[in-house]
Amino acid sequence: MSYTAAALLGVAVAAVVDLFVLRTRLLTRAVFWATYPIIILFQLISNGILTGRGIVLYDPAAILGLRIVFAPVEDLFFGFALVLFTLSLWVWHGRRGVQRTPAAGEGSRLLERLRDRTRS
Repeated sequence: MSYTAAALLGVAVAAVVDLFVLRTRLLTRAVFWATYPIIILFQLISNGILTGRGIVLYDPAAILGLRIVFAPVEDLFFGFALVLFTLSLWVWHGRRGVQRTPAAGEGSRLLERLRDRTRS
């Protein structure tokens, strides 16, 4: 499977999960599209650094060839799928009341000992 096909498949799967599986419908919300350019900006910066310095290389036969800030356009598709899928899960869990209040627990035994020493 080419990088292009994998990226497009990722977008399709994330969209199906958002619209039909979890029914969070983030793709239909203006606030999602209004804030997504912020994510794209930072994605382009990080992709530009990684690909511009040769840290990440791509097989020219596996991509379309269109690049934005040194990185193949397919990276934007993968980033979109990742963000959409993650936010869909976040909203879905939030609607079900999963951990509505911060509940990280009491911490480690070391923290408990430190608290005990400060109380004494």
